Amino acid sequence: MTRREEILNKTREVIYECAPEMEGVELNEDTVINTDTAIDSMGFTLIICRLEAAFDVRIPTRQWQKLSTLKDVVDAIEKRLPTA
Repeated sequence: MTRREEILNKTREVIYECAPEMEGVELNEDTVINTDTAIDSMGFTLIICRLEAAFDVRIPTRQWQKLSTLKDVVDAIEKRLPTA
């Protein structure tokens, strides 16, 4: 499994934990988190905070509004992880 796949899987896991109503909904990189899902802005904030803790990264708050798809979120995390 690639590093990106690991990030994607963990991100999905966090989304399902924070939004249990999403369990069983297929989340792919093209999924628009705020419109394709039942996640509101408070839920999105919780998800980002949990992801920052899970990956030990910090995504600047001003960038959060630019994160719309699952791919955007994974890209933001991947960019901030130290290279192996």
